[in-house]
Amino acid sequence: MKLLTDILYKCELQEISGSTVIEVKDIIHDSRKVSKGSLFVALKGLTSDGHTFIPVAAEAGAVAVVCNNIPDQKQDGVTYVKVADTAIAMAQIAANFYDNPSERLKVIGVTGTNGKTTIATLLYQLFMNAGYKCGLISTILNKTDDEVIPAAYTTPDSIELNRLFASMLEKGCEYCFMEVSSHAIHQKRVEGVRFYGGIFTNLTHDHLDYHKTFREYLNTKKAFFDTLGKKAFALTNSDDKNGAVMLQNTVARKYSYGLKNMADYKGKVTENLLSGLVMQIEGREVFCRLVGEFNASNLMAIYACSRLLGLEADEALTAVSHLAPVEGRFDYFINDHNVTGIVDYAHTPDALENVLKTISGLRTGKEKVITVVGCGGNRDAEKRPAMAAIAANYSDTVILTSDNPRFEEPGAIIEDMKKGIEFTAAKKTLVIENRKEAIKTAAALAGEGDLILVAGKGHEKYQEIKGVRYSFDDKLELKEALA
Repeated sequence: MKLLTDILYKCELQEISGSTVIEVKDIIHDSRKVSKGSLFVALKGLTSDGHTFIPVAAEAGAVAVVCNNIPDQKQDGVTYVKVADTAIAMAQIAANFYDNPSERLKVIGVTGTNGKTTIATLLYQLFMNAGYKCGLISTILNKTDDEVIPAAYTTPDSIELNRLFASMLEKGCEYCFMEVSSHAIHQKRVEGVRFYGGIFTNLTHDHLDYHKTFREYLNTKKAFFDTLGKKAFALTNSDDKNGAVMLQNTVARKYSYGLKNMADYKGKVTENLLSGLVMQIEGREVFCRLVGEFNASNLMAIYACSRLLGLEADEALTAVSHLAPVEGRFDYFINDHNVTGIVDYAHTPDALENVLKTISGLRTGKEKVITVVGCGGNRDAEKRPAMAAIAANYSDTVILTSDNPRFEEPGAIIEDMKKGIEFTAAKKTLVIENRKEAIKTAAALAGEGDLILVAGKGHEKYQEIKGVRYSFDDKLELKEALA
């Protein structure tokens, strides 16, 4: 329990109706979860406005309401607090409620289009292996030390985020490695978090259904670095043209990593094998168990960050060499007939091209590459033709299928993808809407030595159709089809 007057500290208050010397049990932004003693925050979302549910929250026992506009009809015994932006206020209130936990953790935020999950997860793995207690906040799952907590979003809302930080401190964690999505930045979910460092991976075509333009998407990512403090570090990818943009206005200490361009932490791939990468990192040779140049870039970010967090070069290189691949990221196996099955989360044109380029580089002869790919529904439709075109360009056979159609018709999504298939590639393109059947067909077409890529869903264990999540695991389906 905390006093309302205390948890409103630093909030930009415009008007208060009622007493602030009252105890608050918890902070809630979903009126269905309000109970006696709750503080209800009325958020304006994409599809609904929390202000509509203020009477419901008050009736359910809320003792305080934070809103943009105080309602004309007020309930007795409820304090109404008017603020300019409820999302920013909720983030500050949540931080205060949990005693500002990010100020006592070394929180490292990873942002960019691709590579966030790999970098955050492997930094967690590296520092846990080195004997440090850490937290992880990622697309796949969240962890407080060794306790696993299911993840609903890439970056949780500000209430859950501060709750996780507080739990990490209780477990004795020193570091937290977390993904910071563009949605989270734009929706103020990380407002008030004191980041010890920020890492930029790359910026390619994604989320334009939400951000509308690439410039807005870029500026949203840049806003994260703009708010880093003087004592924090900003680490960017020198091989991405937007890396320098991220540093333009930040007051944080600036560093870079890269494989091709000049950088503070420089690496080079000398061998790219299915078993892993042989790299030169700052002039020293190291073998890493991850595959592909895109992962070489991720490994450089991990190495650079570990050095900035105080590890010596030898210690960091040894730790990098021990890292294991992340689930659903170039997650591969080889069956008894020497067919390689690969499952990857690649759901953007750039990510798909990176994976397929890596697969092309692994071919030693006439092995066929068979790609099964779909695109998510109710998401950026502009990338659908590009995804199909890339798959056709790098594959001997392409099977267009359903991904997570959500509330769209799978057939309509596939028709959008087909617009990217040139006439010359039509003969090697199949359309099989049912994802399970598409994977089974790919397995049936594969001969000895061939490679099958199932792209788009990676670690996900479900397929979302018309608001329902059905159990579905790409890797499990591929293994069964190839058995």
